[in-house]
Amino acid sequence: MERIPFQATQAAEPYAGIDQLPVVILLDNVRSMYNVGSFFRTADAAGVEKLVLCGITAYPPKSGITKTALGAEERVPWEHSWDSCEQARRLRERGFELAAVETSVHAVDLFDWIPAFPVCLVFGHEVDGIQPELLTLCDTHVRIPMLGHKHSLNVATAGGVVVYELLRKYRRMLENSRI
Repeated sequence: MERIPFQATQAAEPYAGIDQLPVVILLDNVRSMYNVGSFFRTADAAGVEKLVLCGITAYPPKSGITKTALGAEERVPWEHSWDSCEQARRLRERGFELAAVETSVHAVDLFDWIPAFPVCLVFGHEVDGIQPELLTLCDTHVRIPMLGHKHSLNVATAGGVVVYELLRKYRRMLENSRI
């Protein structure tokens, strides 16, 4: 069977009307530079508006970030702040829904969640999660369904799952608004 070469224009066609995904990712005390680099990579691939790197979260230039970001850290807008709660408040003032990606009793299933764009996705420390003060500021808590024995994913993997589900929902919302 003859291999058909991939053509980016065909793959991107359904997304032609999307210049940028109205999503900001706030990383609260994410300790691994490799995870931060992976978030840059995902943000670039999905057209995320910006990364807000808070607390101990590393920020460019750092070799651990560059190793996994592969140049995305040079294209995705980002800022660093020590105060994640203040950054969350600022985003809320700009009209962002604050969504904590965290398994909790209040969390809604990712696939049932109807986001109110623009959205700020909040991810926390790989072991300790999102600090309680920041959790109380969030409008929504979202969980990724877990069917196996482990009840969590690597934070950067979780970020990819949630960002691409938001891209799907945003595309669908735009399609429905044209009907």
